[in-house]
Amino acid sequence: MTNPHINRRDLLSRSALGLGSLALAGVLGDDQLLAFETGTPGSLAARSPHFPGRAKRVIHFFLNGGPSHVDTFDPKPALAKYAGQPLANTLTTERKTGAAFPSPFSFKRYGESGIEVSELFSRTAQHIDDIAVIRSMYAQVPNHEPSLMLMNCGDSVQTRPSMGSWLMYGLGTENQNLPGFISMCPGGLPIKDNENWQSAFLPGAFQGTYIDSQHREFRKLIENIEHPQVSSDVQRRQLDLLRRWNHQHLQPRHDAQLQARIQSYELAFRMQQDAKEAFELADEPQHILDLYGSGVHGRQTLIARRLLERGVRYVQLWHGAGQPWDNHDKIEDNHRKLAGELDQPIAGLLTDLKQRGMLDDTLVLWGGEFGRTPTVELGSGGASLLGRDHNHWGFSVWMAGGGIKGGTVYGATDEFGFRAEQNRTSVHDLHATMLHCLGLDHERLTYRYAGRDFRLTDVHGNVIHDILA
Repeated sequence: MTNPHINRRDLLSRSALGLGSLALAGVLGDDQLLAFETGTPGSLAARSPHFPGRAKRVIHFFLNGGPSHVDTFDPKPALAKYAGQPLANTLTTERKTGAAFPSPFSFKRYGESGIEVSELFSRTAQHIDDIAVIRSMYAQVPNHEPSLMLMNCGDSVQTRPSMGSWLMYGLGTENQNLPGFISMCPGGLPIKDNENWQSAFLPGAFQGTYIDSQHREFRKLIENIEHPQVSSDVQRRQLDLLRRWNHQHLQPRHDAQLQARIQSYELAFRMQQDAKEAFELADEPQHILDLYGSGVHGRQTLIARRLLERGVRYVQLWHGAGQPWDNHDKIEDNHRKLAGELDQPIAGLLTDLKQRGMLDDTLVLWGGEFGRTPTVELGSGGASLLGRDHNHWGFSVWMAGGGIKGGTVYGATDEFGFRAEQNRTSVHDLHATMLHCLGLDHERLTYRYAGRDFRLTDVHGNVIHDILA
Protein backbone atom coordinates (compact mmCIF):
# COMPACT_ATOMS: atom_id res chain seq x y z
CA MET A 1 0.00 0.00 0.00
CA THR A 2 2.97 2.30 -0.58
CA ASN A 3 1.76 3.54 -3.97
CA PRO A 4 0.26 7.02 -3.41
CA HIS A 5 -1.61 6.76 -6.74
CA ILE A 6 -3.49 3.55 -6.02
CA ASN A 7 -6.91 3.56 -7.65
CA ARG A 8 -10.22 2.35 -6.25
CA ARG A 9 -10.11 -0.94 -8.17
CA ASP A 10 -6.72 -1.85 -6.65
CA LEU A 11 -7.92 -0.76 -3.24
CA LEU A 12 -10.95 -3.04 -3.46
CA SER A 13 -8.82 -5.87 -4.76
CA ARG A 14 -6.43 -5.65 -1.79
CA SER A 15 -9.02 -5.00 0.91
CA ALA A 16 -10.82 -7.71 2.88
CA LEU A 17 -8.93 -10.51 1.10
CA GLY A 18 -10.24 -9.32 -2.26
CA LEU A 19 -13.94 -9.66 -1.44
CA GLY A 20 -14.44 -6.11 -2.64
CA SER A 21 -13.18 -7.09 -6.07
CA LEU A 22 -15.79 -9.84 -6.27
CA ALA A 23 -18.52 -7.25 -5.82
CA LEU A 24 -16.81 -5.06 -8.40
CA ALA A 25 -16.71 -7.97 -10.82
CA GLY A 26 -20.47 -8.35 -10.45
CA VAL A 27 -21.00 -4.69 -11.26
CA LEU A 28 -18.70 -4.86 -14.25
CA GLY A 29 -20.43 -8.02 -15.42
CA ASP A 30 -23.77 -6.22 -15.33
CA ASP A 31 -22.31 -3.54 -17.58
CA GLN A 32 -20.68 -6.15 -19.86
CA LEU A 33 -17.20 -4.78 -19.18
CA LEU A 34 -15.77 -8.20 -18.51
CA ALA A 35 -15.40 -11.03 -21.00
CA PHE A 36 -18.68 -12.59 -22.10
CA GLU A 37 -19.49 -16.14 -23.06
CA THR A 38 -18.55 -16.00 -26.73
CA GLY A 39 -15.26 -14.14 -26.40
CA THR A 40 -13.75 -10.76 -25.61
CA PRO A 41 -16.18 -7.83 -25.82
CA GLY A 42 -15.70 -5.98 -29.07
CA SER A 43 -13.86 -8.84 -30.75
CA LEU A 44 -14.43 -8.85 -34.50
CA ALA A 45 -13.29 -12.46 -34.90
CA ALA A 46 -15.74 -14.79 -36.63
CA ARG A 47 -17.78 -16.86 -34.17
CA SER A 48 -19.90 -19.99 -34.53
CA PRO A 49 -23.69 -19.56 -34.57
CA HIS A 50 -26.00 -21.30 -32.12
CA PHE A 51 -26.87 -23.87 -34.80
CA PRO A 52 -26.03 -24.33 -38.49
CA GLY A 53 -27.71 -21.50 -40.39
CA ARG A 54 -28.40 -21.33 -44.10
CA ALA A 55 -27.33 -17.67 -44.36
CA LYS A 56 -23.90 -16.24 -43.62
CA ARG A 57 -24.46 -12.61 -44.58
CA VAL A 58 -27.22 -10.04 -45.13
CA ILE A 59 -27.91 -7.31 -47.68
CA HIS A 60 -30.75 -4.94 -46.81
CA PHE A 61 -32.33 -2.66 -49.41
CA PHE A 62 -33.85 0.09 -47.28
CA LEU A 63 -36.43 2.18 -49.13
CA ASN A 64 -36.38 4.97 -46.56
CA GLY A 65 -39.55 7.03 -46.48
CA GLY A 66 -41.99 4.15 -46.84
CA PRO A 67 -42.84 2.54 -50.22
CA SER A 68 -46.51 1.91 -50.97
CA HIS A 69 -47.33 -1.79 -50.62
CA VAL A 70 -50.54 -1.41 -52.67
CA ASP A 71 -48.42 -0.08 -55.55
CA THR A 72 -45.64 -2.68 -55.37
CA PHE A 73 -46.21 -6.16 -53.89
CA ASP A 74 -49.78 -6.16 -52.50
CA PRO A 75 -52.37 -5.67 -55.30
CA LYS A 76 -55.81 -4.46 -54.23
CA PRO A 77 -58.38 -4.59 -57.07
CA ALA A 78 -61.08 -3.46 -54.61
CA LEU A 79 -59.53 0.01 -54.69
CA ALA A 80 -60.45 0.32 -58.37
CA LYS A 81 -63.99 -0.89 -57.64
CA TYR A 82 -64.48 1.76 -54.93
CA ALA A 83 -62.32 4.48 -56.52
CA GLY A 84 -63.26 7.92 -55.31
CA GLN A 85 -65.53 6.57 -52.57
CA PRO A 86 -64.93 6.83 -48.82
CA LEU A 87 -63.85 3.61 -47.09
CA ALA A 88 -65.68 2.47 -43.99
CA ASN A 89 -62.58 1.04 -42.29
CA THR A 90 -60.32 4.09 -42.69
CA LEU A 91 -57.79 4.10 -39.84
CA THR A 92 -56.06 6.96 -38.07
CA THR A 93 -52.84 8.04 -39.76
CA GLU A 94 -50.61 11.09 -39.51
CA ARG A 95 -52.39 13.30 -42.06
CA LYS A 96 -55.92 13.70 -43.39
CA THR A 97 -56.86 11.30 -46.18
CA GLY A 98 -59.94 10.96 -48.35
CA ALA A 99 -61.45 8.38 -50.69
CA ALA A 100 -60.13 5.09 -52.06
CA PHE A 101 -57.16 5.69 -54.35
CA PRO A 102 -56.55 2.83 -56.81
CA SER A 103 -53.01 2.06 -57.86
CA PRO A 104 -51.97 3.78 -61.08
CA PHE A 105 -49.69 0.82 -61.80
CA SER A 106 -50.63 -2.49 -63.39
CA PHE A 107 -49.94 -5.84 -61.73
CA LYS A 108 -48.97 -9.08 -63.43
CA ARG A 109 -48.36 -12.66 -62.34
CA TYR A 110 -44.77 -13.87 -62.55
CA GLY A 111 -42.93 -17.18 -62.30
CA GLU A 112 -44.24 -20.64 -61.58
CA SER A 113 -45.66 -19.34 -58.30
CA GLY A 114 -47.83 -16.81 -60.13
CA ILE A 115 -47.32 -14.09 -57.51
CA GLU A 116 -48.60 -10.70 -58.60
CA VAL A 117 -46.08 -7.86 -58.72
CA SER A 118 -46.42 -4.27 -59.87
CA GLU A 119 -44.93 -3.05 -63.12
CA LEU A 120 -42.68 -0.86 -60.95
CA PHE A 121 -40.57 -3.92 -60.11
CA SER A 122 -41.02 -5.99 -63.27
CA ARG A 123 -37.31 -6.94 -63.40
CA THR A 124 -37.18 -7.94 -59.75
CA ALA A 125 -40.38 -9.94 -60.38
CA GLN A 126 -38.43 -12.21 -62.75
CA HIS A 127 -36.95 -13.66 -59.53
CA ILE A 128 -40.24 -14.04 -57.67
CA ASP A 129 -39.78 -17.80 -57.34
CA ASP A 130 -36.78 -17.04 -55.12
CA ILE A 131 -38.69 -14.44 -53.07
CA ALA A 132 -40.99 -14.70 -50.05
CA VAL A 133 -43.33 -11.70 -49.81
CA ILE A 134 -44.66 -10.86 -46.35
CA ARG A 135 -47.86 -8.86 -46.90
CA SER A 136 -48.90 -8.61 -43.25
CA MET A 137 -46.25 -6.45 -41.59
CA TYR A 138 -47.25 -3.83 -39.05
CA ALA A 139 -45.38 -1.19 -37.03
CA GLN A 140 -46.36 0.86 -33.98
CA VAL A 141 -46.76 4.51 -34.96
CA PRO A 142 -47.16 6.39 -38.28
CA ASN A 143 -43.98 8.45 -37.95
CA HIS A 144 -40.62 7.98 -39.64
CA GLU A 145 -38.26 8.36 -36.69
CA PRO A 146 -39.72 5.72 -34.33
CA SER A 147 -40.50 3.38 -37.22
CA LEU A 148 -36.92 3.60 -38.49
CA MET A 149 -35.65 2.77 -35.01
CA LEU A 150 -38.09 -0.14 -34.75
CA MET A 151 -37.10 -1.61 -38.12
CA ASN A 152 -33.39 -1.15 -37.59
CA CYS A 153 -32.98 -1.56 -33.83
CA GLY A 154 -36.08 -3.40 -32.59
CA ASP A 155 -37.38 -0.56 -30.41
CA SER A 156 -39.17 2.62 -31.45
CA VAL A 157 -38.42 4.58 -28.27
CA GLN A 158 -35.36 3.41 -26.34
CA THR A 159 -31.78 3.46 -27.61
CA ARG A 160 -30.98 -0.07 -28.77
CA PRO A 161 -28.27 -1.70 -30.93
CA SER A 162 -29.06 -2.10 -34.60
CA MET A 163 -29.61 -5.42 -36.36
CA GLY A 164 -26.16 -5.22 -37.98
CA SER A 165 -24.52 -4.62 -34.61
CA TRP A 166 -26.29 -7.64 -33.12
CA LEU A 167 -24.99 -9.77 -35.99
CA MET A 168 -21.47 -8.51 -35.40
CA TYR A 169 -21.85 -9.37 -31.72
CA GLY A 170 -23.21 -12.84 -32.46
CA LEU A 171 -21.17 -13.88 -35.49
CA GLY A 172 -18.26 -11.47 -35.84
CA THR A 173 -16.90 -10.89 -39.32
CA GLU A 174 -14.92 -13.04 -41.74
CA ASN A 175 -12.64 -10.24 -42.98
CA GLN A 176 -10.58 -8.38 -40.40
CA ASN A 177 -9.42 -5.83 -43.00
CA LEU A 178 -12.89 -4.44 -43.72
CA PRO A 179 -15.73 -3.26 -41.48
CA GLY A 180 -18.13 -6.12 -40.82
CA PHE A 181 -21.16 -3.82 -40.96
CA ILE A 182 -21.48 -1.14 -43.66
CA SER A 183 -24.31 1.28 -44.47
CA MET A 184 -24.25 3.05 -47.82
CA CYS A 185 -26.50 6.03 -48.47
CA PRO A 186 -25.83 8.23 -51.51
CA GLY A 187 -25.93 12.00 -51.03
CA GLY A 188 -26.04 12.13 -47.24
CA LEU A 189 -27.67 10.54 -44.21
CA PRO A 190 -31.21 9.22 -43.82
CA ILE A 191 -33.59 10.49 -41.16
CA LYS A 192 -32.19 9.64 -37.67
CA ASP A 193 -28.70 9.73 -39.15
CA ASN A 194 -26.22 7.21 -37.72
CA GLU A 195 -28.65 6.08 -35.04
CA ASN A 196 -29.90 3.70 -37.72
CA TRP A 197 -26.67 1.68 -37.51
CA GLN A 198 -25.72 2.41 -33.90
CA SER A 199 -24.16 -0.13 -31.54
CA ALA A 200 -25.75 1.56 -28.48
CA PHE A 201 -24.63 -0.39 -25.38
CA LEU A 202 -22.82 -3.04 -27.44
CA PRO A 203 -19.07 -2.46 -27.90
CA GLY A 204 -18.36 0.42 -30.27
CA ALA A 205 -16.51 -1.85 -32.73
CA PHE A 206 -19.89 -3.32 -33.73
CA GLN A 207 -21.30 -0.03 -35.01
CA GLY A 208 -21.96 0.32 -38.72
CA THR A 209 -19.57 2.22 -40.98
CA TYR A 210 -21.22 4.88 -43.15
CA ILE A 211 -20.22 5.31 -46.80
CA ASP A 212 -21.55 8.11 -49.03
CA SER A 213 -21.83 6.08 -52.21
CA GLN A 214 -22.56 9.05 -54.49
CA HIS A 215 -18.81 9.36 -55.03
CA ARG A 216 -16.92 7.41 -57.68
CA GLU A 217 -13.37 8.36 -56.72
CA PHE A 218 -12.00 6.06 -54.03
CA ARG A 219 -10.41 8.83 -51.95
CA LYS A 220 -13.78 10.61 -51.75
CA LEU A 221 -15.73 7.41 -51.23
CA ILE A 222 -13.60 6.58 -48.16
CA GLU A 223 -11.96 9.76 -46.96
CA ASN A 224 -8.49 9.77 -45.35
CA ILE A 225 -7.98 6.06 -46.05
CA GLU A 226 -4.52 6.73 -47.46
CA HIS A 227 -1.89 8.93 -45.80
CA PRO A 228 -0.50 11.44 -48.32
CA GLN A 229 3.00 11.66 -46.81
CA VAL A 230 3.71 8.73 -44.49
CA SER A 231 4.53 5.22 -45.72
CA SER A 232 2.77 2.11 -44.46
CA ASP A 233 5.85 1.01 -42.51
CA VAL A 234 6.03 4.31 -40.65
CA GLN A 235 2.29 4.25 -40.00
CA ARG A 236 2.63 0.77 -38.53
CA ARG A 237 5.39 1.92 -36.17
CA GLN A 238 3.36 4.95 -35.11
CA LEU A 239 0.28 2.84 -34.54
CA ASP A 240 2.23 0.26 -32.53
CA LEU A 241 3.53 3.01 -30.24
CA LEU A 242 0.06 4.52 -29.87
CA ARG A 243 -1.41 1.10 -29.14
CA ARG A 244 1.16 0.44 -26.39
CA TRP A 245 0.33 3.77 -24.74
CA ASN A 246 -3.41 3.15 -25.06
CA HIS A 247 -3.12 -0.33 -23.57
CA GLN A 248 -1.03 0.99 -20.67
CA HIS A 249 -3.74 3.56 -20.04
CA LEU A 250 -6.46 0.91 -20.42
CA GLN A 251 -4.84 -1.73 -18.20
CA PRO A 252 -6.02 -0.44 -14.80
CA ARG A 253 -9.38 0.63 -16.24
CA HIS A 254 -12.39 -0.76 -18.06
CA ASP A 255 -13.07 1.85 -20.73
CA ALA A 256 -15.26 0.57 -23.57
CA GLN A 257 -14.83 3.78 -25.56
CA LEU A 258 -11.05 3.57 -25.48
CA GLN A 259 -11.18 -0.10 -26.46
CA ALA A 260 -13.40 0.81 -29.43
CA ARG A 261 -11.00 3.59 -30.41
CA ILE A 262 -8.02 1.23 -30.37
CA GLN A 263 -9.91 -1.17 -32.61
CA SER A 264 -10.96 1.61 -34.98
CA TYR A 265 -7.31 2.69 -35.42
CA GLU A 266 -6.28 -0.87 -36.19
CA LEU A 267 -9.18 -1.42 -38.63
CA ALA A 268 -8.45 1.84 -40.43
CA PHE A 269 -4.86 0.76 -40.97
CA ARG A 270 -5.84 -2.70 -42.18
CA MET A 271 -8.45 -1.24 -44.54
CA GLN A 272 -5.64 0.26 -46.60
CA GLN A 273 -4.91 -3.27 -47.79
CA ASP A 274 -8.38 -4.41 -48.88
CA ALA A 275 -10.70 -1.42 -49.15
CA LYS A 276 -9.53 -0.09 -52.50
CA GLU A 277 -9.82 -3.53 -54.09
CA ALA A 278 -13.34 -3.96 -52.72
CA PHE A 279 -14.72 -0.52 -53.59
CA GLU A 280 -13.20 0.09 -57.00
CA LEU A 281 -15.00 -1.56 -59.93
CA ALA A 282 -12.29 -1.32 -62.60
CA ASP A 283 -11.76 -5.09 -62.65
CA GLU A 284 -15.44 -5.91 -63.18
CA PRO A 285 -16.24 -7.13 -66.73
CA GLN A 286 -18.54 -4.96 -68.81
CA HIS A 287 -21.39 -7.48 -68.81
CA ILE A 288 -21.50 -7.34 -64.99
CA LEU A 289 -21.49 -3.54 -65.00
CA ASP A 290 -24.33 -3.63 -67.52
CA LEU A 291 -26.22 -6.14 -65.37
CA TYR A 292 -26.36 -3.73 -62.43
CA GLY A 293 -26.76 -0.51 -64.41
CA SER A 294 -24.71 2.67 -64.50
CA GLY A 295 -26.52 4.78 -61.89
CA VAL A 296 -25.50 5.28 -58.28
CA HIS A 297 -27.72 2.41 -57.12
CA GLY A 298 -26.19 0.06 -59.65
CA ARG A 299 -22.71 1.03 -58.42
CA GLN A 300 -23.48 0.73 -54.72
CA THR A 301 -25.26 -2.60 -55.20
CA LEU A 302 -22.31 -4.02 -57.12
CA ILE A 303 -19.94 -2.72 -54.41
CA ALA A 304 -22.17 -4.44 -51.86
CA ARG A 305 -21.79 -7.76 -53.65
CA ARG A 306 -18.01 -7.33 -53.67
CA LEU A 307 -18.07 -6.59 -49.93
CA LEU A 308 -20.24 -9.62 -49.19
CA GLU A 309 -17.98 -11.98 -51.10
CA ARG A 310 -15.02 -10.59 -49.15
CA GLY A 311 -16.54 -11.56 -45.82
CA VAL A 312 -18.48 -8.45 -44.76
CA ARG A 313 -21.38 -9.61 -42.60
CA TYR A 314 -24.10 -6.98 -43.08
CA VAL A 315 -24.57 -4.35 -45.80
CA GLN A 316 -27.40 -1.83 -45.82
CA LEU A 317 -28.23 0.02 -49.03
CA TRP A 318 -30.32 3.14 -48.40
CA HIS A 319 -32.03 4.88 -51.28
CA GLY A 320 -30.76 8.36 -50.47
CA ALA A 321 -30.51 11.19 -47.98
CA GLY A 322 -33.61 12.01 -45.95
CA GLN A 323 -36.67 9.99 -46.92
CA PRO A 324 -37.03 9.83 -50.73
CA TRP A 325 -39.89 7.28 -50.69
CA ASP A 326 -42.07 9.57 -48.54
CA ASN A 327 -44.43 10.39 -51.40
CA HIS A 328 -47.34 12.33 -49.95
CA ASP A 329 -48.11 13.78 -53.38
CA LYS A 330 -47.74 12.76 -57.02
CA ILE A 331 -47.07 9.17 -56.05
CA GLU A 332 -47.31 7.92 -59.63
CA ASP A 333 -44.45 10.12 -60.82
CA ASN A 334 -42.34 9.78 -57.70
CA HIS A 335 -42.69 6.02 -57.18
CA ARG A 336 -42.05 5.37 -60.87
CA LYS A 337 -38.83 7.38 -60.75
CA LEU A 338 -37.59 5.79 -57.50
CA ALA A 339 -38.44 2.23 -58.50
CA GLY A 340 -36.77 2.84 -61.85
CA GLU A 341 -33.54 3.57 -59.99
CA LEU A 342 -33.71 0.34 -57.97
CA ASP A 343 -35.39 -2.34 -60.06
CA GLN A 344 -32.43 -3.17 -62.31
CA PRO A 345 -29.80 -3.18 -59.52
CA ILE A 346 -31.93 -5.48 -57.35
CA ALA A 347 -32.62 -7.86 -60.22
CA GLY A 348 -28.97 -7.72 -61.24
CA LEU A 349 -27.86 -8.59 -57.72
CA LEU A 350 -30.19 -11.59 -57.49
CA THR A 351 -28.97 -12.83 -60.89
CA ASP A 352 -25.33 -12.30 -59.95
CA LEU A 353 -25.61 -13.93 -56.52
CA LYS A 354 -27.32 -16.93 -58.07
CA GLN A 355 -24.74 -17.44 -60.81
CA ARG A 356 -21.93 -17.17 -58.24
CA GLY A 357 -23.57 -19.66 -55.89
CA MET A 358 -23.94 -16.97 -53.22
CA LEU A 359 -27.72 -16.64 -53.05
CA ASP A 360 -28.03 -19.84 -51.02
CA ASP A 361 -26.11 -18.31 -48.12
CA THR A 362 -26.93 -14.60 -48.57
CA LEU A 363 -30.13 -13.25 -47.02
CA VAL A 364 -31.66 -10.38 -49.02
CA LEU A 365 -34.21 -8.05 -47.37
CA TRP A 366 -36.28 -5.39 -49.19
CA GLY A 367 -38.60 -2.84 -47.60
CA GLY A 368 -39.10 0.43 -45.75
CA GLU A 369 -40.11 1.48 -42.26
CA PHE A 370 -43.86 1.25 -43.04
CA GLY A 371 -46.30 1.34 -45.96
CA ARG A 372 -48.76 3.90 -47.30
CA THR A 373 -52.50 4.41 -47.14
CA PRO A 374 -54.91 3.01 -49.76
CA THR A 375 -56.76 6.34 -49.44
CA VAL A 376 -55.60 9.52 -51.12
CA GLU A 377 -53.91 12.23 -49.06
CA LEU A 378 -55.65 15.59 -48.87
CA GLY A 379 -54.07 19.03 -48.74
CA SER A 380 -54.95 21.80 -46.32
CA GLY A 381 -57.88 22.86 -48.49
CA GLY A 382 -59.21 19.33 -48.86
CA ALA A 383 -57.95 18.86 -52.42
CA SER A 384 -56.36 15.57 -53.48
CA LEU A 385 -52.57 15.53 -53.56
CA LEU A 386 -52.49 12.30 -55.61
CA GLY A 387 -50.27 10.78 -52.92
CA ARG A 388 -50.58 8.51 -49.88
CA ASP A 389 -50.02 9.08 -46.18
CA HIS A 390 -47.92 6.87 -43.85
CA ASN A 391 -49.52 3.54 -42.99
CA HIS A 392 -48.10 1.54 -40.08
CA TRP A 393 -51.21 -0.67 -39.81
CA GLY A 394 -50.16 -2.92 -42.70
CA PHE A 395 -47.37 -3.09 -45.27
CA SER A 396 -45.09 -5.46 -47.18
CA VAL A 397 -41.47 -6.54 -47.14
CA TRP A 398 -39.79 -9.40 -48.95
CA MET A 399 -36.83 -11.67 -48.38
CA ALA A 400 -34.85 -13.98 -50.64
CA GLY A 401 -31.82 -16.22 -50.40
CA GLY A 402 -30.30 -18.04 -47.45
CA GLY A 403 -32.93 -20.19 -45.80
CA ILE A 404 -35.99 -18.53 -47.43
CA LYS A 405 -38.63 -20.51 -49.33
CA GLY A 406 -39.09 -18.68 -52.61
CA GLY A 407 -42.34 -18.27 -54.47
CA THR A 408 -44.16 -17.69 -51.19
CA VAL A 409 -46.72 -15.14 -50.01
CA TYR A 410 -47.21 -14.92 -46.26
CA GLY A 411 -50.07 -13.10 -44.58
CA ALA A 412 -52.49 -10.56 -45.99
CA THR A 413 -53.94 -7.12 -45.40
CA ASP A 414 -57.68 -6.40 -45.65
CA GLU A 415 -59.32 -6.06 -49.08
CA PHE A 416 -58.18 -2.43 -49.37
CA GLY A 417 -54.68 -2.81 -47.90
CA PHE A 418 -55.15 -0.76 -44.75
CA ARG A 419 -54.59 -3.25 -41.94
CA ALA A 420 -52.66 -6.52 -41.62
CA GLU A 421 -55.28 -9.17 -40.87
CA GLN A 422 -54.04 -12.64 -41.77
CA ASN A 423 -50.85 -13.89 -40.06
CA ARG A 424 -50.05 -10.45 -38.67
CA THR A 425 -46.27 -10.07 -38.57
CA SER A 426 -44.40 -7.72 -36.26
CA VAL A 427 -40.93 -6.35 -36.83
CA HIS A 428 -39.83 -8.60 -33.94
CA ASP A 429 -41.10 -11.62 -35.90
CA LEU A 430 -39.13 -10.44 -38.94
CA HIS A 431 -35.94 -10.03 -36.89
CA ALA A 432 -36.41 -13.41 -35.18
CA THR A 433 -36.76 -15.06 -38.60
CA MET A 434 -33.69 -13.33 -40.01
CA LEU A 435 -31.59 -14.37 -37.02
CA HIS A 436 -32.87 -17.94 -37.38
CA CYS A 437 -31.70 -18.01 -41.00
CA LEU A 438 -28.27 -16.96 -39.74
CA GLY A 439 -28.15 -19.74 -37.14
CA LEU A 440 -28.95 -17.52 -34.16
CA ASP A 441 -31.69 -18.14 -31.62
CA HIS A 442 -33.18 -14.70 -30.98
CA GLU A 443 -33.97 -15.66 -27.37
CA ARG A 444 -30.37 -16.72 -26.69
CA LEU A 445 -28.60 -13.83 -28.43
CA THR A 446 -28.52 -11.61 -25.35
CA TYR A 447 -26.26 -8.95 -23.89
CA ARG A 448 -26.29 -8.05 -20.23
CA TYR A 449 -26.48 -4.33 -19.60
CA ALA A 450 -27.62 -2.34 -16.56
CA GLY A 451 -28.72 -5.50 -14.78
CA ARG A 452 -30.85 -6.86 -17.62
CA ASP A 453 -30.33 -9.31 -20.47
CA PHE A 454 -31.24 -7.42 -23.65
CA ARG A 455 -31.91 -8.89 -27.07
CA LEU A 456 -32.83 -7.55 -30.53
CA THR A 457 -36.42 -8.81 -30.20
CA ASP A 458 -36.82 -7.56 -26.60
CA VAL A 459 -39.41 -9.96 -25.08
CA HIS A 460 -41.28 -10.59 -28.35
CA GLY A 461 -40.89 -12.32 -31.68
CA ASN A 462 -41.67 -15.64 -33.32
CA VAL A 463 -39.82 -17.30 -36.18
CA ILE A 464 -42.00 -17.44 -39.32
CA HIS A 465 -41.45 -21.08 -40.22
CA ASP A 466 -43.87 -20.94 -43.17
CA ILE A 467 -41.39 -18.94 -45.25
CA LEU A 468 -38.34 -21.08 -44.41
CA ALA A 469 -36.96 -23.51 -46.94
